[in-house]
Amino acid sequence: MSLLVFTITLEAAVAAIAVLAAMKGRPYLYGLAITFAVYVLYDLGRLLGWDVGAGVLPWLFLAATLSALYAVWGLYRERA
Repeated sequence: MSLLVFTITLEAAVAAIAVLAAMKGRPYLYGLAITFAVYVLYDLGRLLGWDVGAGVLPWLFLAATLSALYAVWGLYRERA
């Protein structure tokens, strides 16, 4: 198994666990699920040689960053 396939598997696991946690009353964790789903898409694209336009990737990573910000803000507020 290549390192990239292993990484994709771990990213998908993080996304799935984040969804399960979000469904238990912590909706901001959907932010982490979205972040890692974007990572999965990006790495799958690299693995499968998808031709993704250069203009698409910055928007995907902006979405991932904003969703991660939402998640950590929710975690901060939960513990504050």
